[in-house]
This record gives sequence, structure tokens and C-alpha cells, in this order.
Amino acid sequence: MDNYQKLVERIAKSANVEIEEIERKVEAKKAKLSGLISKEGAAQIVAAELGINFDNERMKISEVVEGMKRANVVGKIIRLNPVREFNKNGREGKVASFTLADDSGNIRVALWDTAHIALVEEGKIALNSVVEITSGSVRNGEIHISSFGEIKPSSEKIENVIEKQMTHEKSLKEVQPGQNIKTRAVIVSAFEPRYFEVNPETGRKFTEEDKNNGLRPKKKALLNVTLDDGTESIRSVAFGEQINQLGLTDEEIFSLEEYNKAKERILGEEKYFSGSIRMNSFSNTAELTINAVEEVNPEELIKELEAKTN
Repeated sequence: MDNYQKLVERIAKSANVEIEEIERKVEAKKAKLSGLISKEGAAQIVAAELGINFDNERMKISEVVEGMKRANVVGKIIRLNPVREFNKNGREGKVASFTLADDSGNIRVALWDTAHIALVEEGKIALNSVVEITSGSVRNGEIHISSFGEIKPSSEKIENVIEKQMTHEKSLKEVQPGQNIKTRAVIVSAFEPRYFEVNPETGRKFTEEDKNNGLRPKKKALLNVTLDDGTESIRSVAFGEQINQLGLTDEEIFSLEEYNKAKERILGEEKYFSGSIRMNSFSNTAELTINAVEEVNPEELIKELEAKTN
């Protein structure tokens, strides 16, 4: 079930009406606004017009949808990343992030407020901690907590959680930022690889401090490709192992001469691609970050197509 369907079900349940009625209202709202907003956005407007406010409701992680401003969840931290420092437009700052899970799903959480980040740095929030989040903002499929939100340890016991990332099979025409998807598509173009250096111990960007500490950088690559599934095309980015899964060896990736010879080999290849949809802030278009690539099994594909037509 995708974000839109989950949201419509919640609205219908809260308003005590049929799901079909909410869907009709959503389509009417989209038409009135000339299709300038997503179905999720139209559904949230319909909810507001019906007097439904989810702001103070606690929800399951699977019920969190894109665009929410006050998401309230409780979950267990199943992956905790190191606190990262950054410098953006001359402003220095920190961000802490982790993956939060419950028995319905999991989601990445980012902390931007220094008081919240201190909870991680001081070990008050750690791996396997159960935490309560209030007033989180949902963007690109992640919960972001600023100074307007709150996070605190919870005394609740959560044993059974879903650790595997949830994905939904979708056509590229249907995808929305924040979704984790799986799609069958063809590689229609591939661009020159871009190279960067990372700290061999942490995997983070190699810095002058790393150099001064005597570390030698590890070279990494990213590759942009365009995928097309017949309904839409989307620019996609692959790193490391995922580039190998496209059908390129390390030798071909790290030598432009070898890459240009091998590139033609992967063009036209049809595969299954799994990953997350994000909005590229520079181009203002949706982009797929590829997390896994699988070969298409012709026999299984035939069975799949037959099942859809029966």
C-alpha cells in the first residue's frame, strides 16, 4: 500500500465515510487546482476541509506520509549513524541521523537541533533505544526534527520491528519523492562516472585533517543513468556495488577509456531497480537513488505478466 492509499484510509476512517467518497473528493480537488498538486497534497486539503487534524495523533511508521508537518511516532533505533559536521554557505553545523523502526516499517530520522544532537553525542539516545518523536516534518521519505519538534527516550518496550526497507513496485509515472520503489526499466543513457575520495575508515568525504593524520584516501565513483519503463523516464544515480550490478567492472568504472568501450554494453539492458525517490533540488525533478539491481528472469516475468492479465 502506497502513501496515498494509506492517507485516504486514515481520512475515511476518521470521517466515518467510504474510501471511494474520499477518493472522489481528492480527484475533484486535483481537477479544481488543475493538477498542480499531488494526490497526497489534495488528500491533505480534503482532510482539512472535513475538519480532520492528524497533528496530535500518534501513528505507526507505515502511516507516515510525505508532507506531514507534525508526525508523531514511537520506535526503536535499529541503525545509528555518526554525527556529521557540515559547512553550507559559510554556516557550520551538525546533523545526527538514524533509522527508526516499529512493527509496521522503518524510516530514516534526521536531527538538526543542537539539543537533540547532544542526546546522541552523550549516549542518551543510542542503538536499540526506544524513542518518542513529536512534531516531526516528513520530507523525501524521512522525518526531520528541528527545534520545533521533540525527541525523547521512551519507556515503552518494542521487541518486534521491521528492519528490511519497505519497497513498492511502481511504474515511473506513479513515483513520488519519499517513496521506496522497485521498478522494471531499461537503461537508455549513461553518463561519465564522477569520482570522489573518502576516508577509508569511515567512508565519509576525505578531508585535509584526514590527510594530516597520515590517511590515504579511497577512490569511489558514482554513475548517473537514465531509466525508462515505457511510462516515464527518470535520472538515476548508482554508487559502488550498484554500479557493478549494472554490469560494469571496477576496471571499467575507474578508467574512462575502458568505460567508454563498456558503456554501450549496458545500454538497452532491462533490469529491476530498487531505491528511493528524492527531489533533486538543483533540477527540481524526481531522481532515483539506486540501492539494488536485479536481473530479469524471463520465465518469472512471463508468469508475472500472465498473473496480471488473468
